Amino acid sequence: MLEPDFPKKMYLLYKNLYLIIAVLVAFGAGLIISWQWLETSTAQTLAVLSLEENKSPLRAKTEIKTVKALYLTAYSAGSSKKLTEIIDLINKTELNAVVIDIKDYSGKILYNSNLEWVKRFGAKENRLGQVREMIQKLHDNKIYVIARLTVFQDPLLASKKPEWAIKSKNGGLWQDNKGLNWVDPTRTEVWNYNLAIAKEAIGLGFDEINFDYVRFPSDGDMSLVVYNTGEEPKHQVMKRFYSFLREHLNNYPAWISLDMFGYVMERTDDLRIGQRLVDAVDSADFICPMMYPSHYSRNSFGIENPAEIPGIIIENGMKKGMPSFLNKRAKVRPWLQAFDLGAVYSDGAKIREQIDMVEKYSDAGWLLWNASNRYTSAGLKII
Repeated sequence: MLEPDFPKKMYLLYKNLYLIIAVLVAFGAGLIISWQWLETSTAQTLAVLSLEENKSPLRAKTEIKTVKALYLTAYSAGSSKKLTEIIDLINKTELNAVVIDIKDYSGKILYNSNLEWVKRFGAKENRLGQVREMIQKLHDNKIYVIARLTVFQDPLLASKKPEWAIKSKNGGLWQDNKGLNWVDPTRTEVWNYNLAIAKEAIGLGFDEINFDYVRFPSDGDMSLVVYNTGEEPKHQVMKRFYSFLREHLNNYPAWISLDMFGYVMERTDDLRIGQRLVDAVDSADFICPMMYPSHYSRNSFGIENPAEIPGIIIENGMKKGMPSFLNKRAKVRPWLQAFDLGAVYSDGAKIREQIDMVEKYSDAGWLLWNASNRYTSAGLKII
């Protein structure tokens, strides 16, 4: 037999159920809206995210004079044995710095990143291990630590966010000669993604962020590339990007350097990739032209093999490029060849020839590149 107040109780029960359902629907809608907001986030949203997740410690920028560095992959820097070997080499020579990959040509983030976007894209591959301890070990040996971060060559990001990638006229994503995809240099979302990584790296203790592949692509079937620059020249896009880095990193405790093709030192056009010294010297602290003699055109200075004449190649570039740095923020700090290609460099003579020519014109230093990280004291001063 039903109780006299049963209808009232049923009414209250249904009323409460409706309230619960309404709350759940509202909560679900809120989640959907939040997800859509994140998916369509603007550059400003990403900037806020990077600021929230990358609170750098209160420290001053490392005081530097002349940087003399070696390049290391994340695998090398993450290997205790290899890192000890490199520290021993640095301690007995004029070397005083290292450049370490934190994001390479693959787009992988090579340390234990806590950035939400890195997690969502599945971009993390921690090859560096305990990065704070690694940096501290280098600092304990008075070694200046530079983080190398590739920007617009990023096949991983292109695959995760194809709307941010450079497209092909044949449909789909454009690929370079190595089959790698690039992200669109005009997309501010890409700018902010890399900015967030840079800020996190600074928070980990790196002294400088070296931005590589800060350009439009150069190798591949360029006739198939679909650009979104409109009427804006490529060099103007890159100038805006350099200014963006200066604006957002200027008050952070790390220096900014930009890698460029070696030819920027002797040419004033943008090399069809958007790179000109004039657009970068007021924004970066250091410009690092890749002045590998083996990469210069055949018959340079009437010599079929430019790798055989490193001194002439380096001096020509330094002499022509130095006026662009007069009374500017940036200093020039070139990448130099430390690998055998076109000629033997491993015996040290041609390495020394390059170093001496750079130091004839600049006191900002130099960076040695060997992709295999095989370095010796050959060509270096012993201290």
